[in-house]
Amino acid sequence: MSTTASGSPAKAAGSAGLPSIARGGALNLAGAGISAVAGVLLVVVVTRALPQDDAGVFFALTSVFLLAEMVARLGTGTGLVYFIARLRSLGRTDRIRAFQRVALTPVVALSLVTCAVLVVWAPQFARLVGGPTDQTRTAVVVLAVLLPVTTLSDTLLAATRGHATMLPTVALDRVGRPLLQLGLVAVAVTGGSAAVLAGAWALPWAISAVLAWWWLRRLGRQLHARRHGGEAEPGPRTDSEPAPWREFWVFTGPRAVNSLAQLALQRLDIVLVTVLVGPAQGAVYTAATRFLVVGQLTSTAIATAAQPRLAEQLAVGDRAGALAVYQSATAWIVLLNWPLYLLCAVFADVVLAVFGDGYDAGRPVVLVLAGAMLFATACGMVDMLLNMAGRTSWTLANSVVALVVMIGVDLLLIPRLGILGAGIGWAAAIVANNALPLTQLVVSMGLHPFGRATVRAAALSVVCFGVLPGAAELLLPGDLLAAAGAVVVGGALFLITGLRYRKALGLPALSSLRPRRRLPVGAGSPERPAVPSPDGGNR
Repeated sequence: MSTTASGSPAKAAGSAGLPSIARGGALNLAGAGISAVAGVLLVVVVTRALPQDDAGVFFALTSVFLLAEMVARLGTGTGLVYFIARLRSLGRTDRIRAFQRVALTPVVALSLVTCAVLVVWAPQFARLVGGPTDQTRTAVVVLAVLLPVTTLSDTLLAATRGHATMLPTVALDRVGRPLLQLGLVAVAVTGGSAAVLAGAWALPWAISAVLAWWWLRRLGRQLHARRHGGEAEPGPRTDSEPAPWREFWVFTGPRAVNSLAQLALQRLDIVLVTVLVGPAQGAVYTAATRFLVVGQLTSTAIATAAQPRLAEQLAVGDRAGALAVYQSATAWIVLLNWPLYLLCAVFADVVLAVFGDGYDAGRPVVLVLAGAMLFATACGMVDMLLNMAGRTSWTLANSVVALVVMIGVDLLLIPRLGILGAGIGWAAAIVANNALPLTQLVVSMGLHPFGRATVRAAALSVVCFGVLPGAAELLLPGDLLAAAGAVVVGGALFLITGLRYRKALGLPALSSLRPRRRLPVGAGSPERPAVPSPDGGNR
């Protein structure tokens, strides 16, 4: 890996992008927090209002739905972000609409085909998850009908992120949809059928699709106005320039399979638990894995904000800048996520009590997955970084390997250990899906997440939220007052130390939230911020 002096343009470029990523990341984090809380509350509403068998059927149905939606989306989200951000960086904004059409046309067609398949095979899916056949079959049909708008919503929002704005994703996908889902499900669960409950859960995507379509058209008009207003001219055409469909699908094709594999890593084990040991155990397993959602969403918030910037840096060969962004973002991810995972491991019984009686059986699952997620977050956004470097075939291979690991371990251990076997299978897949791409990044590009800020962030989190609460729980087990005191002391120490050594922890960029001047489209300079204004799968 080549290195540069501290005052070099490359390093300056990387540092220049951090405040703009922080602005988008701060907005995205706020949205991710709302989405995470709403998602956990939705599970709490379902587990407390329904018997475990019925709750397990609902969770299995939504898992099948999301897997089908990912199949229909064809992995176009990453492709749209990659090409739109790249075309903006290289001054070829005139080609953006063509790439959007190339992505959306097959997505719409395949989503309609997938809808038809779900409707025709609704009885088979109903029997698979073990629910009452008539009610569950109707629920499958309702979800199938809403599948095309769900797919369209997620694809259109990905296109808006390519325009370097996080506001549509945050407003619609992180805040609006989860809150509307929570409200509708809370009403439907009180007396509605399985079909009504499924419709209440999926309907918010229809509203999101309409608004995302309007927002993308608005961004396109703004870009068109700037380009024809004299800010910048399109880059030169070349005779060897590949057709948009070929260029897009050569990049995105592997990502389509990879996206499905990634979601299968998060959802397939719920279906396997439901099928192999029953829907009641599926409900317990779903509740035991809810804490992961919060961490995954905060990690995604940082990664999503950094994605356009990394695409631009890697497009112009700025590896030093990409390294600076990668390491700083990883430090932020560790600071945000390690306290959560450590506290969930120490107080697993308290966490599971929120979901109601009988869910404390998921404690071993919480411990196993908390350990796996500590490792995963320390690796940072490895998968996304490989994608932005154009190595989608590598991420595909990594995801397939991880999925094979999970399915193999699940089939071996779930019949013997129940939900603990599923937890071990998912943990093994998480480790594989982070260790493989991390090794590839280090060997091929010299990029790694382990800067000094990352190590310091990890050490601070362990002391404040692992050692102190763990000692209190060990010395005074079950004493809520002692546990609360330890958490308060650890939190105070974490906050004071973070503020005192904020520069060493890489935090100054997070405080830079003021708007920055929008530079000309197509400027192509590494110093150009990826997010020019502050508008920056659940499991």
